[in-house]
Order: sequence, then C-alpha cells, then structure tokens
Amino acid sequence: MNVTELVRFVACSLVDKPDMVDVREVEGPESVTIELRVDSEDMGKVIGKQGRIAKSIRAVVKAATVKNEKPVFVEIV
Repeated sequence: MNVTELVRFVACSLVDKPDMVDVREVEGPESVTIELRVDSEDMGKVIGKQGRIAKSIRAVVKAATVKNEKPVFVEIV
C-alpha cells in the first residue's frame, strides 16, 4: 500500500461521504505533498478537535515514509 492509498483509507474511514474524498500526490523538487480534499461537511471530522486527527494522520504518514528520500507532508485542502 502506498502513501496515497493509506491517506485515502484513513480519510474514508472517518467521513460520512467517502465518495467525495480526493487524494492527490504532488511531487516537488525537495518534498512530496499529499493533498487531501473532503466534502465541506466532513472537514471537521478529518481535522478533529484542536487538530488532533489531522496531527495523527500526519504522524502515520511520517512513520510510513521514514525511509523515503524526500519528506512527505499532508495538506488538508
């Protein structure tokens, strides 16, 4: 399972409208950015209180990509 699929799986597990989840991988010269888009009604479920769920998603991605050459960041758009 690659990182994009991992983020999609976690996001779909959290939201009420999993068909509206969109995950894109944008590779830059120094890093890789995973863009996560969800329905506006589900935004709070992905971010969580005080950003705890978003931090957890980022921690899981960081742990999964420790051996990658470039750092991987998650942005919730």
